[in-house]
Amino acid sequence: MSSPSDETVSYLSKSQFLLIARDLDIMNGSMYSASKVLDIKLKRGPAGLGFNIVGGLDQQYVMNDSGIYVAKIKEDGAAALDGRLQEGDKILAINGHKLENLSHNAAVELFRSAGEDVQLRIQQRLPMPMNGPSSSKPDGESPVSSLGLLAATLGVAAILALLYMRFQPLLKRH
Repeated sequence: MSSPSDETVSYLSKSQFLLIARDLDIMNGSMYSASKVLDIKLKRGPAGLGFNIVGGLDQQYVMNDSGIYVAKIKEDGAAALDGRLQEGDKILAINGHKLENLSHNAAVELFRSAGEDVQLRIQQRLPMPMNGPSSSKPDGESPVSSLGLLAATLGVAAILALLYMRFQPLLKRH
């Protein structure tokens, strides 16, 4: 006879197990351990390289990881026109200089002084597999969230209760 925990594990599908393992990796800061590494060459344009960065020793973007990450790709910038760099990608090196154990400002300075032609080594973020339908909401569901409706309802109820308490003496006179 098996124990309850053995029975629970036996009901997990392989995809469910992999999702749980991936989630644990993300919580431990190793979201990028099995992703693809790319070398990208960008030519600095009038607006720079066309993306913003986050992270560093002093501003960790991913828990337990002081790496530098792409925060935002600027429309019509060099990175957007190239198309390979994506928001969330980890930048491993710029012109051969590894971005390990650097403060955010030190990384920014490396980008500023990199010259016109910039070679990036990046680690692409893993696509997050979906468990269920590909749409974020069921067909016909309004964009207003259930939590938002609940909050609005509670707010109206609180206001009505306050009004009732405020005007209760006036109501009893009539």
